[in-house]
Amino acid sequence: MTPFISELTGTALLVILGDGVVANVTLHRTKGNNGGLIAITFGWAIAVFVAVYATATASGAHLNPAVTIALATIDKFEWALVPTYLAAQMLGAMLGALIMWVAYRQHFNETEDAATKLGVFCTSPSISKPVDNILSELIGTFVFVLAILFITKSQNSLGSLDALPVALLVLGIGLSLGGPTGYAINPARDLGPRIMHAILPMKNKGGSDWAYSWIPVAGPIIGGVLAALVYQWIA
Repeated sequence: MTPFISELTGTALLVILGDGVVANVTLHRTKGNNGGLIAITFGWAIAVFVAVYATATASGAHLNPAVTIALATIDKFEWALVPTYLAAQMLGAMLGALIMWVAYRQHFNETEDAATKLGVFCTSPSISKPVDNILSELIGTFVFVLAILFITKSQNSLGSLDALPVALLVLGIGLSLGGPTGYAINPARDLGPRIMHAILPMKNKGGSDWAYSWIPVAGPIIGGVLAALVYQWIA
């Protein structure tokens, strides 16, 4: 695969499986309805494992604009390639959300609560306080990117399990820091599906909460860049 196709495919897989577990747990009349937080966090961890394992060789498995920009900030990635990666990640996230919606289309129509439908596609705060919400996303992504930089620094290969540390990292962040905002920690993962929520036909879907949409974009990017700078300073 080319890096563009790799990032598009990997981000699509990430969103299909990640948003898919949220749909299974929250939408009306699904087999996994009311599965709870543990199911969602494990589902997202598995989504990350699959996506990273599938794309690490071809593109480095960024799958996240915050990671791409952070790496470029400390000269571990070429700035000239950043637009290509960001475009692939956004398109992949939108494609993944579309495929997930096709799989659960009837359940979206059966679900009456508009907030539940939106929550399948993208994140929202438990308590709406913009400063605290952006700090939550910043902290979560800071931990994510800093840990990734140290994980990828290791020379010890686990073979087919090389993607496992990143998946476990996402699981840990979801369980520990995911409560305030739903831990987007990835601008494409949140914005791409949010755009698809606005476009796709669903009964009583309500708005896409564009007033909040900048927070899971800005917070992760700031957190990722800060993590990269701290890593450069201490590593």
